[in-house]
Amino acid sequence: MSSPLSDEQLVAAFHDGDKDACEEILSRYKNRVLSVARRFFLSGGDAEDLVQEGMCGLYSAIVGFSGDTGFSAYANACIKNRIVDAVKRSYNSKNAAMNGFLQLSDEGDEAISDNASPEEQIIFSEAKSEMMEKMIGALSDFEYRAICMYIDGATLPEISGAMGKTYKQTDNAISRAKNKLRALLGEK
Repeated sequence: MSSPLSDEQLVAAFHDGDKDACEEILSRYKNRVLSVARRFFLSGGDAEDLVQEGMCGLYSAIVGFSGDTGFSAYANACIKNRIVDAVKRSYNSKNAAMNGFLQLSDEGDEAISDNASPEEQIIFSEAKSEMMEKMIGALSDFEYRAICMYIDGATLPEISGAMGKTYKQTDNAISRAKNKLRALLGEK
């Protein structure tokens, strides 16, 4: 059962030693973490790795929240920053824009530009364009639209309804698209 307390009140309760308050916040924000994590691709990892990074970002938001701003905005920033940092670490360790970092949605394109040189920005932009072209060639129209909507945070029922397909058809299309994308990136 959900607590009637605000996020800020729950964080304050956690700071006062109430561990259940932390669990409540983690539960409240899990879908938000999932939504942010879906927008990114981590080479050599899977979606669950990014979800875990996001949950770690959420936990550090709970621990570090000082009450100067609203908790929701602070938590969103911590979640996204933690996920982007994980993707950047993957990108830097592989030293290849297309294989290390792929954000399929245009939302948040600033993520790569924060600390990237102009050359790295151009490489990333070209790699992203090249990957999008490969995706369009490899995926059916249904798979492409479904995976783009999924990455943008739509749920399977929302995608199914928008596309006039059954839940099972949509789930299968997204699974096929993920497998094809892994193959495009040369992963197992």
